[in-house]
Formats: sequence, structure tokens, C-alpha cells
Amino acid sequence: MKLNSLKPVPGSIKNRKRVGRGHGSGLGKSAGRGDKGAGQRSGFKRRTWFEGGQMPLARRLPRRGFTNIFKKEFQIINLKSLGNLGVKKIDAQIMFEKGLVRSAFKPIKILGDGELKENLEITASAFSTSAKEKIEKAGGTAIIQ
Repeated sequence: MKLNSLKPVPGSIKNRKRVGRGHGSGLGKSAGRGDKGAGQRSGFKRRTWFEGGQMPLARRLPRRGFTNIFKKEFQIINLKSLGNLGVKKIDAQIMFEKGLVRSAFKPIKILGDGELKENLEITASAFSTSAKEKIEKAGGTAIIQ
């Protein structure tokens, strides 16, 4: 078989629609674009969200609630996942290396779910009250960076 001898499968190729070629073609005169207005002109681009003059979806839906732009997004870690790391001093870099957080540079908050058996020195951006109590009860320290 050679490239110059290839032929398409019958029925796989369809002739393109030739608009504006006389009224006998079914798409003559205004070529299916309607009469007058920007949509009839060449170069007209309709915005993808345009709804034909109907009230746009973004304006039909009610606005609700409030978004605090100053909210701090914390990465959350529970005490139970820190207890079995096998390290005495735990900070953001170690948590990142062990795969507990996605970034060592974003704020980390330690929550009090689980128990600690060994005394650890944990450095994080924030601690819940229960987490701080459990760390100090086990003889460790909670350092806020």
C-alpha cells in the first residue's frame, strides 16, 4: 500500500455546506444569518455566555453570603499522625518531607485528634486548645512560629 493510493471509506467524507449560493440551495440570500444586525455582518463574534438578550444567568442568580478575603487557610494535621513519625523535633519541613502537608511554606494547624505517647517539640503556625494540652501533658512543647 502506498500513500498516493489511499482512498477514504465511502460515506466518511461529507461536502461542506456552501452558504449564500442562491435561493435554490436553501441557504441563499442571507446565508442563514437572519436579517440585519451585527450577527449578519462578517467578523461578528458572539460571546460564549450570550443568551440572545435574555437576562444573563449571572444576573438571574441571587448573590448570597460573604467571602472574607483576609481568611487564613491552614493545612490541618491531627496529633495521631505526628505520634508515629519517629522524630523528636517536628517542624513544617519535616511534615512536608513525610508527606503530611502539601507545602512547607503555607500555615499549618495542629488539631487534637489522637493521643501522644512521647514528648515531642512541635513547631507550627497554630494549635487547637486540645492539641496544646495533649502535647504538654505528654511532656512536649508546642511552639508557634
